Amino acid sequence: MSEAHRAGFVALVGRPNVGKSTLLNALVGQKVSIVTPKPQTTRHRILGVVTGEGWQASFLDTPGLHGNARRQLNRAMNRAALGSLAEAHVAVLVVDGDRWTDEDETALARVKDSGIPAVLVINKVDRVRPRERLLPVIERLSKLHDFIAVVPLSARREQNLAPLLAAISAALPECEAIYPEDQVTDRSERFLAAEVIREKLTLAVHEELPYGISVEIERWEEQEDGRLALNAIIWVERDGQKKIVIGEGGARLKSVGRAARLELNELLGRRVHLELWVKVREDWADNEAALRQFGYDGT
Repeated sequence: MSEAHRAGFVALVGRPNVGKSTLLNALVGQKVSIVTPKPQTTRHRILGVVTGEGWQASFLDTPGLHGNARRQLNRAMNRAALGSLAEAHVAVLVVDGDRWTDEDETALARVKDSGIPAVLVINKVDRVRPRERLLPVIERLSKLHDFIAVVPLSARREQNLAPLLAAISAALPECEAIYPEDQVTDRSERFLAAEVIREKLTLAVHEELPYGISVEIERWEEQEDGRLALNAIIWVERDGQKKIVIGEGGARLKSVGRAARLELNELLGRRVHLELWVKVREDWADNEAALRQFGYDGT
């Protein structure tokens, strides 16, 4: 008799900036979650589906779990992370192979509390120097919990992903596939477009401004010539932030728009005409109505 098909949800959890989104993109084989070097880039639950022979894993990329969530936005992000963990069949705790922090402890405690099978991923092992340092790190971290597997890997280099998928697929419950074989995410093109714009803007500014930025697609219109016309609003919290986003003579906004448009052309498979507008909504990250409008509802 053939083995039963396995399928289920897998929560990628960990503190901010350990590489969860990079890992999700590597596993899926295409970009479904934006990536920047700045913490808390991921603000929503992002689904990425990986289908193998006899199994399907639906990965949930979550915002980084962090303490001192003083703002409404931060609390919504924590809710999104914990909500994904609550509905998962397997947890993947992602840590940085080069350091361990109090926020790692918080994420580990959440995984333990969930009571579901957990895999430990030690990411960024390509940065551990000398390599001899890695073995004691693996030994120490593997004792923190009764993990079903401990997998050192490099998500950025897409190295050693196969053992992770093998461990996860074996731990999933017997179940038919949840999503069609050719589906890789449940997020709309409209959502992905807004995220790409936010990614390019986050990469372009170096102040703490990214945490006060949200992007909303206002116009999505298919043109007769096959082009897609997009108008997007970049929301900031203060007038001073608006000047930073626009840049001297509008240079930064033009650069962000160009970078976003080029990626959207490829992502959406058609030419995109993109217009960006910057507007102020005072302290939107602490305004529940604004958070709901921008999609920060804890999912």
